[in-house]
Amino acid sequence: MKPVSIHDFLWDSSQFSAKAICVVYGNDSFLKFHAVRILRSQVLSDEDAEFSLTRFEGDSIKFIDVLKEVNTLAMFGGDRRLVIIEDADSFVTKYRAELEEYAEKPSEQAVLLLLLQSFPSNTRLFTRVIEKGLVIEAASLPEKEIPKWIVRWSKHHHKTSCDPNAAEMIFQRIGAEHGLIDQELAKLALMVAPKEKITTTLVEKAVGSWRSQSIFVMLDLALTGQTAAAIQQLDQLLLAGQNAIGILAQIASRLREFAAATQLILDAEKHGKKISTAAALEQAGIKRYFIDKGAEKQLRMLGRHRGAKLLNWLLQADLDLKGASRNDPRIILETLIIHIADPRFRTP
Repeated sequence: MKPVSIHDFLWDSSQFSAKAICVVYGNDSFLKFHAVRILRSQVLSDEDAEFSLTRFEGDSIKFIDVLKEVNTLAMFGGDRRLVIIEDADSFVTKYRAELEEYAEKPSEQAVLLLLLQSFPSNTRLFTRVIEKGLVIEAASLPEKEIPKWIVRWSKHHHKTSCDPNAAEMIFQRIGAEHGLIDQELAKLALMVAPKEKITTTLVEKAVGSWRSQSIFVMLDLALTGQTAAAIQQLDQLLLAGQNAIGILAQIASRLREFAAATQLILDAEKHGKKISTAAALEQAGIKRYFIDKGAEKQLRMLGRHRGAKLLNWLLQADLDLKGASRNDPRIILETLIIHIADPRFRTP
């Protein structure tokens, strides 16, 4: 048997029911997220979902604790429990023998779901899981297939038709990131009248051009400490006619979320508690897809001390751009980038 393609699973999940042990693996966080969403709906009813779902981090959980959860009866109703091990690659490496044994005779009252980056087919565990359970490969499509996927995903998930030429334009402007494409389709679907379709005219007006994409590339470079590259990106934007206040407005939203996540971490520590970076980002409003795609790593690199200063830096930049400073707008934005990116500000 072969793994189920995530795309076959998403288009018609009724053909693939959740088994006692499931694996979703691959390099696309957005597709994995939707696989988990569907599997959760198959296993749990709305009424008992909160009580019958357990999530563990793969690098910190022990197998005995997982075993305890899968052998615990669901609190309400007849539904099974769902136990999810996120980032489970290290967990599988550490407890491979125990998982092989468990896969032979898994608990009938729970679904164990492992989320992995890779799941080699030449292992005994792969053979046992694919025989007894459900294995879904969440791999990104080749770029040449993305426009067709856009058309289908728009109709299937957003209930809106998309012209093939419009799909091609979305791909050219956004790239091959399924999650970013989905966000644009969600926005476009709200703008389309009932029974109408997404057209190239609408895409041309509403979907971010290379300028808006470049602004977030600049922010990503800054958050990963690539000061010179981020400033070079800033210069290209300004030379192309991008307004400095507009640039600040677009990056401020993400930086405020990072500031909020930092405050959640600091508040938890003040009360003798701990909250993971990923959980703090999620509570701050960042979607899991973007956390998995690098936001967690970026906040870790930023550090708590600089993260706590973000709101002040943003306020100062905003005031300076609106007349509080005589400095050139480029200097004001460059100063903000340096604060975010320069390793000298990366205190522990």
